[in-house]
Amino acid sequence: MKIKVIGAGLAGCEAAWLLANSGFSVTLCEMKPKKYSPAHKSPDFAELVCSNSLKAARFNSAAGLLKWEMEYLGSLCVAAAKKCAVPAGGALAVQRDEFSKIITEEILNNKNITVEYGEVTKIVPDEYTIVATGPLTQGGLADSIKELCGDDYLNFYDAAAPIVTAESIDMNSAFFASRYDKGEGDDYINCPLSKQEYEDFHSELIKAERALLHDSDDVAKVYEGCMPIEILAGRGIDAIRFGPMKPVGLCDPRTGHRPWAVLQLRKENKKGTMFNLVGFQTNLKFSEQKRVFGMIPALKNAEYVRFGVMHRNSFINSPKVLNKDFSLKKYPKVYIAGQLSGVEGYMESAASGIAAALHLKNSVSGNKPVDFPNFTMMGALAGYISDEYIKKFEPMGANFGILPPLESHIRDKQERYLKLSERSAEWFKENMGRN
Repeated sequence: MKIKVIGAGLAGCEAAWLLANSGFSVTLCEMKPKKYSPAHKSPDFAELVCSNSLKAARFNSAAGLLKWEMEYLGSLCVAAAKKCAVPAGGALAVQRDEFSKIITEEILNNKNITVEYGEVTKIVPDEYTIVATGPLTQGGLADSIKELCGDDYLNFYDAAAPIVTAESIDMNSAFFASRYDKGEGDDYINCPLSKQEYEDFHSELIKAERALLHDSDDVAKVYEGCMPIEILAGRGIDAIRFGPMKPVGLCDPRTGHRPWAVLQLRKENKKGTMFNLVGFQTNLKFSEQKRVFGMIPALKNAEYVRFGVMHRNSFINSPKVLNKDFSLKKYPKVYIAGQLSGVEGYMESAASGIAAALHLKNSVSGNKPVDFPNFTMMGALAGYISDEYIKKFEPMGANFGILPPLESHIRDKQERYLKLSERSAEWFKENMGRN
């Protein structure tokens, strides 16, 4: 049997990889390089367009647990990430071009995967299909999804942060350190601001001119998980100082004290020649980004490899239209994976591709369905996006808040997180064979 996977992003590649390694013939459809979305630039698969961070790596974290579960199931993305990781404190960050290159080569070299280049504009409901075209889905395919999902197809906006060259950062106004001295000392460059510098910066940020959104939608629905820095700043003078510019866990070696506010820069590549402005997703005009962000002393002469951009993201109202196994309620042969399904984040998207493929595989093969329990991260995410009681649905990323509590309360947070992770790992080892 031939199975179609539409979209060669993280979710699509994971789905194609699992199915192909299970013996199925897979047709992987990808519109690049014949056509690009506004945010994509590389012809390679699994392109990372927002950040090069895949979030926390430690096992006793929500993001770390999810990656552990994925790796246990034979994740292509986690394996690739570990091969091209760059220092990032407690996070798993990657050299993004190398990450995509590794995954592309693995997919192209898999004998059970046939790649078809070109835009898909129609979903055939009675064919086994995994739709994983990502949050920038548009055109005929978006219309086809709307036909299958009715009026429960939603839109929101997402934003990406700028990247600057390392040599253009003024290190006389910055210092290397990770919060609370976690990880290597040179994982992050910290750009401190005094109270007056911060207030001046905040004043200009909220007044800065924004770029026009080239989309037909009248109202931008901004998702909290990727809030543009200027939108967040507009919520109050301290909104970003308690958010992406929080100074906790850092000490400015020049003063011996914690700064009033800090912008952290994270390595964008292994050599450390480029740095990402952490949490500075933005829709400001390019000239305004250079002007306003240049008010941060360390960035006064910054050279931008990439300015921040904002683009339309799409997802379905999953609780109304999607089963827990990622299949559509009305069309059970069609599975929706990736951010279209309502999960938020790179690894969450990739995990949904694994889950959708595993469920499809078992359905086609007549095997017993896999029901990831709600105390696993994969099960909790699937349960959340398919929870019919949710009336106002927003995308969800991995977090311990969506897991049921332990039978006995553990006061220490890190110990509690470890027990939550161990509970999931125990189930995986007892019930899931490695693919």
